[in-house]
Amino acid sequence: MTPTPQPETLAAPTATARLAALLTGAGIHPLTETGWIRVTGEDRVRWLNGMATNAIQDLQPGQGNYNFFLTAQGRIQGDATIFAEPDSDALLLETSTAHLPALIAHLDHFIIMDDVELADISPTRAGLLLVGKNAAALLATIDVTTEPPDPLELAHVSWHSASIDLICAYSPLVPRFELWSDPTTIAKLSEALTTAGAITADAQTIEALRVLERTPRYGTDVRNSETAKDLPQETAYQGAKSRALHFSKGCYLGQEIVERINSRGNVHRTFTAFQLEGSLPPAGTHLEAEGKQVGELTTVATITLPAAAESTQQALGYIRREVLERGQPITYPGGTAIPARPPKPIY
Repeated sequence: MTPTPQPETLAAPTATARLAALLTGAGIHPLTETGWIRVTGEDRVRWLNGMATNAIQDLQPGQGNYNFFLTAQGRIQGDATIFAEPDSDALLLETSTAHLPALIAHLDHFIIMDDVELADISPTRAGLLLVGKNAAALLATIDVTTEPPDPLELAHVSWHSASIDLICAYSPLVPRFELWSDPTTIAKLSEALTTAGAITADAQTIEALRVLERTPRYGTDVRNSETAKDLPQETAYQGAKSRALHFSKGCYLGQEIVERINSRGNVHRTFTAFQLEGSLPPAGTHLEAEGKQVGELTTVATITLPAAAESTQQALGYIRREVLERGQPITYPGGTAIPARPPKPIY
């Protein structure tokens, strides 16, 4: 008999110390799983505004916003943060490298008579994430900048004669900055930040922080598959819906369904975080209330918080709205799931 795969545990002793460092100091992590699409052409703004769920036409140079890309039926096909590139006539889409080819194919399908070109520029860029309570102070320490950009803003800065794209990323718990340049410059930045006191955070630690932040990830928590085709309003927890949707921007692909849901009533389920009491289940485990299936866990993790005597079991997933509103007990095979509140920022 083949052994049943066990869910990954995020709470190894080293991961605990590293997570504590992010919550009280700062850490760095290579952005090797982040890709970029450059959109050029005279029709780029009008065309992309008709494809994305946020207001692309309102972006000033350097500004960005978070977006979903939908089917005509309103189902999510991908996500990206879109920036108006400073000092150029281009739009930049930041998304996961794993889903970048599918997103390009989806977008390219709708370029008909438009003067628009899409280019995957990921191989030309190297990135470094700086995250933690003291992230901005470390940037100042190494003389990258004394005035970090506003949230979701991309700024061109100079460091030791090298050009860097500095981004203030979405950060519901602790500040996050992304630094993009050539590989040599990023290697030097990594060394400088480590010398200044940043720890090196592994993928487990970054994932643990994401779970604490309650941030849904496309492909893991936001799905597009044969069994799950999520709607934008179902991602309402922790602001994914409010960050991605603009209700007065004009027409875009899938807008009719989004507007119909908004005007006629809410969706039946919502994205939520849970505290788990019992055994640690695998992702995909169904949730029940009063003997009926009412939801599903999409991410599960064991995390030990700084100064905590014991580890905690936390999860992200979907639950029917009426279950939350009624305060019904929620169970899964082996335990109980307790809805968790959004985190308070640490600044």
